Amino acid sequence: MSSFNDYVKFVTQQFVSYVDRPKEERIALRKQRKESRPPIQYQMFGMIPLALSMILKKNRKRKK
Repeated sequence: MSSFNDYVKFVTQQFVSYVDRPKEERIALRKQRKESRPPIQYQMFGMIPLALSMILKKNRKRKK
């Protein structure tokens, strides 16, 4: 039961620290996290789109 209490305490601390930040700082952090994320195709499908794009580029070079 103490682990649940620890979890509630942690979540409460995180929430309070988030609310205590100024609004501009929260917006800036959100924007920074969004920009640092990988493109959605890599996020959803891993390395498969990268591998396919590399194969297609290689085939285009061969055709020329």
